[in-house]
Amino acid sequence: MKRYLNLFLSIISGILFGLSWPPNGIPLILFIAFVPLLLLEDSISKDSNGAKTWRVMGYAYLAFIIWHIISVWWIWNASDYGAVMAILLNASFMSITFGLYSWTKSYFQKRVSPYYFLIFFWIAFEYFHLDWSLSFPWLNIGNAFAKYPSIIQWYEYTGIFGGSLWILILNIEFYKFYRLLAQTKQYRKASFYGLWLIALITIPILISINRYKNYTEKINPVNIVVVQPNMDPYSEQYEAPPQEVINRIIDLSSPLVDSKTTFLLAPESAIQEHLQEPDFNYSTNMGSRTVSIPMLKHFLSDYPNLNLLVGVSSYKFLKEPTITARKTNSGALYDEYNTALFLNRFDKREHYHKSKFVPGAEMMPFQKLLAPFQQIAFDLGGTVGSLGYDTKRRIFTSADSQYKIAPLVCFESVFGEFTNGFVQNGAQILCIITNDGWWGNTSGYKQHLMFASLRAIETRRSIARSANTGISCFVNQRGDIYERTEYWTQDAKKATLNANDEITFYVRYGDYIGRLSAFIAVLFLLISVSMMLRRKGNKLTDHIL
Repeated sequence: MKRYLNLFLSIISGILFGLSWPPNGIPLILFIAFVPLLLLEDSISKDSNGAKTWRVMGYAYLAFIIWHIISVWWIWNASDYGAVMAILLNASFMSITFGLYSWTKSYFQKRVSPYYFLIFFWIAFEYFHLDWSLSFPWLNIGNAFAKYPSIIQWYEYTGIFGGSLWILILNIEFYKFYRLLAQTKQYRKASFYGLWLIALITIPILISINRYKNYTEKINPVNIVVVQPNMDPYSEQYEAPPQEVINRIIDLSSPLVDSKTTFLLAPESAIQEHLQEPDFNYSTNMGSRTVSIPMLKHFLSDYPNLNLLVGVSSYKFLKEPTITARKTNSGALYDEYNTALFLNRFDKREHYHKSKFVPGAEMMPFQKLLAPFQQIAFDLGGTVGSLGYDTKRRIFTSADSQYKIAPLVCFESVFGEFTNGFVQNGAQILCIITNDGWWGNTSGYKQHLMFASLRAIETRRSIARSANTGISCFVNQRGDIYERTEYWTQDAKKATLNANDEITFYVRYGDYIGRLSAFIAVLFLLISVSMMLRRKGNKLTDHIL
């Protein structure tokens, strides 16, 4: 009977996580989503059966699998193999994190109240998950409030880990509140505890709403056009003649571009000629000259103040091998890139290489370790190969030298501290170019869109977003999305955004909550290992004696 109860609690927890997630979820549900897992963990920790940590991890794994299926099932549209691996692996990392919390908690049960250990372990996991070969921070719980920017304006001080901290504290407090009611029957104390819970929920929200209503942008107008060519990534975009793609971009944007327009954005991978760096004059088509670049240069010649940011598939021959290098049939070394290309009247072709990749689709995980097996993986179709990348967060300056923008390419806009690097280098406006058409008309592209609001609040930077199939839009410094296109339509939008030079607390100090949590989690883990070894040593001594 107890096993069925734990199974029920696991399923309920997974459903609560799923019901909280954007675009249609209610994020406040996350305040109780961990409670069923905390109840079953407490139950298992007190029984007399063995393998307690493994059993906790098993039930947690089921909960997190359910959460993933509800929230990110749409990955299947791009890759069935990728969806299975993303869901299974990411859920396993979460269950291991919860298992480590349970295991560590058992060594401190009689000394302190260890429930808050979950905060440090979970945030440490989310922090480490931002920057390794299997990084997929899409479900970092602080992301859940992306649809409601008015209640998380304090992210400019904490980033998304402030939201994770808020959620975890409330889960523990709700768990303790339940124990007061259901187990100890201390109703008078529980009533005061209920008021405490209400305060924990409402005070951050009220502070945020006040900041939201009173935040005013410094007037520094920049006129920007974003274009949505709507090329089907599974057929049209990669099969159509290059001039057809460029003509569509020009035709859609021409009615909106004028002498006052400073920037024009076209989406990720809009130019598919596979251009050779550094001058981008030639493509891989038998060394032929590119068609796209002359067409764009001709268009720009009519607007001396216009600057174009466009996504390009590019490559570069190498003098020295890199970890991502490939070989031609003749043995020449080269790297391939997902590139943001910047053009203006000076014909100085600046570029930035995408640096945060989707594991498997754009990079082979653990590249250094598995490099000898890379060609085998290519042959088996497990990956398209690892792309080259930039180690610097490059920014682009307008032709009149007045404005600086950050070129964020697709997946990069999910990473807070990574985005900070562009702002620290001088970016006054964030520009996101992406191709979300791989996922179809699902919640995937909507979630990705909403995450842009988080970056706007954290950095207090206006955002222009060009997406191949949608949603293209603008985001103000409070995180409000406006002038948005419809999904899967050809369109272009124009808006005036305010450039900003001010540095927020979060941009200055980054993911300090994540770093502190990681330090504390590792410290408690080491202390627990020390206790375990001491306990085993004592048992061995007792056995010998």
